[in-house]
Amino acid sequence: MANLIRREPELPATLETRWDPFRVMRELINWEPFAEMLPVEPVFVPRFEVKEAKDSYVFKADLPGIEEKNLDITLTGNRLTVSGKREAEKKTEEERFYAYERSYGTFTRAFTLPEGADAEHAQAELKAGVLTVVIPKMPEHQPKKIALKGEGKGLKA
Repeated sequence: MANLIRREPELPATLETRWDPFRVMRELINWEPFAEMLPVEPVFVPRFEVKEAKDSYVFKADLPGIEEKNLDITLTGNRLTVSGKREAEKKTEEERFYAYERSYGTFTRAFTLPEGADAEHAQAELKAGVLTVVIPKMPEHQPKKIALKGEGKGLKA
C-alpha cells in the first residue's frame, strides 16, 4: 500500500508557513469523500420533509428560485413524483466570482405512499420558495376513538 503524501503549494520565502489547526478543521468539515465521482458542477438536490398527520400525509421541500412553470408534481397509483428545474443565472466575462457554491439543474424525487392515501383530493402549493403537498387519508384509514363502556358493564363474548 502506497503512502499518501499531501503537499502544500510552495509559498514565497517572505511568507512564514506554519501549521494552522483551524485551516485543517475547515478542510475536514468541507471534505467530500466522493467528490471525484460527482459532476464538476454542483447538482441541485432539494431536501424534503415528510410527515404523517392525523388525517393526511404532508410533504414539504425547500425550492428557492424555482418557478411554478418549472415544477411538475404527479401522482400515479401510490407513487408521488416531484421533479423540476432551477435555471442557472447568466454569467458574463466581466464578472469575477470569489465563491460560486449555488447549485442548479434538474431534479426528480419519488415517494411511495402508504395504503389509504386519497390521491383524488391531493393538493399542492408553492409559496415563498417552499413546496407543500398534502395528501389526505381516506376516512377508513384515519384513527378512530373507541369509547369505554360504563363501570360494571362488561363486554359480552
